[in-house]
Amino acid sequence: MPPFRKSLAALLLLMGGTGAVMGQVLEAPNVVPIDQMLVTSGQPSRAALGSLRQQGFEAVLYLAPSSVPDAIADEPKILAEQGIEFVHIPIPFGKPQEGHFVAVSEALQRLKGKKVLVHCQVNMRASSMVFLYRTITGGQDPGNAYESVSKVWSPHGPWRSLLQTQLKKHGINFEPY
Repeated sequence: MPPFRKSLAALLLLMGGTGAVMGQVLEAPNVVPIDQMLVTSGQPSRAALGSLRQQGFEAVLYLAPSSVPDAIADEPKILAEQGIEFVHIPIPFGKPQEGHFVAVSEALQRLKGKKVLVHCQVNMRASSMVFLYRTITGGQDPGNAYESVSKVWSPHGPWRSLLQTQLKKHGINFEPY
């Protein structure tokens, strides 16, 4: 079974001052906790979206176009009812661009200090953009940051090109492939 479909629910063991209940499950494909304040995943279920506040989330970045088949049309409303900020940066899967990375980085910078879920359909867009953010904006070690991507997939095609181009542009010598 491909790694990006291996799990429909992942256990999040979230500690600290996040307001989360220890051991709650986020029902979504490929949940990858980055740290206590940042999680990436595929599309959460409607029920999972409805319980994000209980898990301490304060903002959600959604990176797939709202026209994808598994999108939850009323996701913004479900989140707003919980007081969770919703940021939509639709990235066409076959055409990720530098502007998308800039928009994701700006949003994550603005939301710094809040617990954020970054998701798309299966966590390919989200894991890749968060990797770039962590390495370029956050100055984290690219090898360590890339581990969260490799749990989901190995970027290829336009995604591989985007990662390589952005890393090179920012003087980061890293070849994850």
